[in-house]
Parts: sequence; C-alpha cells; structure tokens
Amino acid sequence: MTPDVLADLVRSAAMTILGERGLDTAVVPDVVTVERPRNPEHGDYATNLALQVAKRVGLAPRELADALADALAKTTGVASAEVAGPGFINLRLAADAQGQIVREVLTAGAAYGNGAMLAGRKINLEFVSANPTGPIHLGGTRWAAVGDALGRVLSAQGGEVTREYYFNDAGAQIDRFVRSLIAAAQGEPAPEDGYAGAYISDIAAEVIKQEPGALTDPDSAEIFRRIGVGLMFEQIKKDLHDFGTDFDVYFHEDSLHKSGAVEKAVTALKESGGLYLEDGAWWLRSSEYGDDKDRVVIKSDGQPAYIAGDIAYFQDKRARGFDLCIYMLGADHHGYIGRLKAAAAATGDDPATVEVLIGQMVNLVSGGKPVRMSKRAGTVITMGDLVEAVGVDAARYAMIRSSANSTLDIDLDLWSKKDSDNPVYYVKYAHARLCNIKRNAGDLGMVVSGPDDVDLGLLTHDREGDVLRTLGEFPRVLATAAELREPHRVARYLEELAGALHKFYENCRVIPQGDEDPQPVNFARLALCGAARQVIANGLGVLGIEAPERM
Repeated sequence: MTPDVLADLVRSAAMTILGERGLDTAVVPDVVTVERPRNPEHGDYATNLALQVAKRVGLAPRELADALADALAKTTGVASAEVAGPGFINLRLAADAQGQIVREVLTAGAAYGNGAMLAGRKINLEFVSANPTGPIHLGGTRWAAVGDALGRVLSAQGGEVTREYYFNDAGAQIDRFVRSLIAAAQGEPAPEDGYAGAYISDIAAEVIKQEPGALTDPDSAEIFRRIGVGLMFEQIKKDLHDFGTDFDVYFHEDSLHKSGAVEKAVTALKESGGLYLEDGAWWLRSSEYGDDKDRVVIKSDGQPAYIAGDIAYFQDKRARGFDLCIYMLGADHHGYIGRLKAAAAATGDDPATVEVLIGQMVNLVSGGKPVRMSKRAGTVITMGDLVEAVGVDAARYAMIRSSANSTLDIDLDLWSKKDSDNPVYYVKYAHARLCNIKRNAGDLGMVVSGPDDVDLGLLTHDREGDVLRTLGEFPRVLATAAELREPHRVARYLEELAGALHKFYENCRVIPQGDEDPQPVNFARLALCGAARQVIANGLGVLGIEAPERM
C-alpha cells in the first residue's frame, strides 16, 4: 500500500463519516496529506485531516479523529490507527499490505513513479542558451544538468516537453567575438572588450585554414563571423552532448530578425497601443502589467533592443502550440521575470504561460581554496574543466542535488572521491550492490520470477519497513519535483533510499550463509532488493546518470 493509496482510504473514510452525520463533505480536500512521522515509533504514516476539517463542520478535532481511527482500523491492510495529540492519527500498516509496494514496483518496472499531472500539456523548456562566444561556463553547466533533469521530470508526469536552445547569433556580443578572432589571426592582443583564451586562437587558426585569404578579403569580418561562430557553436553542442544533455530544437535569434518576425511584433504592439514613443524611442508599457518599469523596445537610433527579440520569440513559441514556456536563466537575469510576463500580457496573451526560473552562481573549491583559472578559457571556469576534474556523472549530480535558487560551492576533492563521502558514489554504489546481490543469488539458484512467487508479508523487520516506505514515496517525490520545478528532490530522495538500504543490509540477511537452505523470507528480501534496484535505476535515469551494475 503506497502513501497515495492510504491517502485515498483516509479521504474515503472521512467522506463516509461526514455523510452519515449529515455534514458537509465538501470540506474534505481532494488530496489528503499522509506523511511518514519523524519518529518511527509513532507509526508508519500519519495524517492531520481531522485537524484540517473538523471545526469547519462543527466537530471537535479529537471527535472526528476518533471516528476516523475506528473506521481505518477496520480497513483491510491497516494494522492499527491511533489518535495522538489534538487530533493527529498515527497509522500502522499490515505487513502484507506494506509489502505490496514491492509488487507495484516490479510490475511497473521503468514506469514506476511516473504520473499524469502534466498529461496533455505541451511544454517548451529553454535552458543553457549561452552566447556562442566561448565554452560553456559553470552557470551554463548548472542549467545543462538541472534543465535536462527537469525535462525528464516533467516528461515523467506526462508533459510533452521540447528542449530548446536559443542560439544568440545576433547582437554586439557576436561582433566582439568576431573582432577577437581577427585580432588573434593577426597575432594581436584581444580587443579591450573582446574575448581571450586559447580557444580564440584555435578557432582563428581554423578559420584561416578553411579560408586562407580571410584576413585580406573585403568581407573579412563576415567570413570570421560565419565560420568562427559556427565552429564555436558546434563545440558547444559537442560539449553538451558529452555531458549527457541534448536539445530537440536549436533556435537562431537571427532568424527572428531576418524573417521579419521582430518587425511584425513591434508593429502590432504600436497599433494596439502597447508601445509609446518618448525621447525618440519606443517603450513597452510593461509597468502596467506588473514589471518594475517600462522597457525600451526600439532604441532612439532605430535599432531593436533585446526585448524586441524576446517578444517575437515568445510569440513564435505560442504559434508552435506550446501552452507553457519555461525559461531557465542566469542569476543576472532576475529582471526578466517581470518583463517576459509583461511582454506576454501586452501582446494579449496569458502571462501564466510564461515561467522564469533563475539559477544562482556556482563556485569551485579545491584544497579549501577557490579555483579561478581555466586551462582553455582564461579566467572563466568551463564545463570541460569540471568534467575533467570529477567526471560527467559527478558533475551532473553535483549541479542537480542542490536547489538552483541557492549559490553552489562544489568541492572538487569531495566529488572526485571514490567512497561514500561522495553523494553520487554513495547512490551508485547502492545500485551496484543490489546488482551484486542478484548475481550471488542467481549463483545459488535463487531467482524471483515475479512478485507473486514470494510472501511479501514476511517483510516485518523495521529496516525492511524503512525501505518499503521509502520506495512508496518515489511517485510523490517525482510529482513534487515536477510541480515545484525542483529535480534536486529526486537526488536527495535517492540518498535517503541508499541510506535505508545500507541499514537494511546490516540487519537483514538476503543470501543464506554456508550450507543454509534459502527460506521464504530470503526470497521476499530478494524481491525487495529487486524493487529497490528498480527505483534507484529509475531515479538515476531521471537525473541522466548511469546506474552501474558493478563498481
């Protein structure tokens, strides 16, 4: 019995009790909270439903709690129901009912944990979108890991997710990049506002190799732009792919300008009164829609500001049928929350279709000191630097396991360890250990062909109960991670499950010793191990991390 099934039982009991007394059943929430108590001595689960609804129908919380406890205690699968404090109900499940979680996991397999919260929703998830002027830095690396994991979490809840990279190939930053390449090709220092690093020299050399006359050609800048930006972006895509992050769409900002989409969007806003002219510039009335100030859309020199492209880009997403547009932006883009929602509202659209997530800064530490220098990119630490130091899986996990809303310090010494101090090693080792148990059991002829072949009611040890209840939480963890856009919850859950498993190993023997014959409880425990192995694999899969069979 999973927490969700138990919650439905509690809700049904409450509806029946209130209905029999002629009281308003509408006060019972659609989703009843059932949680594991902090103190396991209080039971397997607890609910505060009586405290939530009793006074709204004129009952004392204890009175309703007593009635609920009496009804639940008579329910199949519930071993006991006791009232505590002002109206909490502590619940203990019968061993066979709790063991059914193993059956659910093994039956569902790779689909265990998935839900339908977002079924029918078409979601555009835009992340990383780093300027093609250099290797991906740590901020982009964080979004590459978190964004990919979030996409997997949303998909697991039924969402139709399109991962999109907004290729900023228009604007001043590209001009500076091109000037930097030309300077490097000429053997000169980078411009004061340009880009430096070994990668600039390498790209400049490749441009000359492909176009030997590039420096003397009348269209020299265009040659360096076309080839140089293309080379940089191909390297970015390769780095992302090697990091385990791929995109469905690479959208070129420049296409919005060349196609006339920006001009069309601006003209429509002028005609609708969404823009006004002041000091020679056209301004968006964004403050009328919740932004902290109005924004310049067309500058006084007639050139579009960056937000002009943002407006056209949002409209393009909506035209492609997306009903939710999630933007994952860096710490310096906090102002975009208001302006993007305001832009949607100003164009007559629903601002709720825009959602902006802000990721905070990432710092590397080694030997207790900050790491500031990159081998390839000068002072900017890159994705490649991190991967080289700790590996892809550790880098991804380190980025994902903390809330993106908080600044993150990554200790390279910790994440390069091959022991349980390293969180990703701790989780992956738990999976490998479960695989080893399966192999050893197979060598003894112990095979569980299906959950119906074992007596799951034999899983009565406290440590077995801890594992079972943790397995039962996985669907709820995935749903919450999707709802709150917080994939780090999956990582923390996996660490909790690995901890419960390690305590289980210490107290509950799965494989018989010596000449002992396997007993029914050994087969039940083997099935439990199989379910745990499946859930860890599912959770690591959501994070885009390998679930190894050997370590």
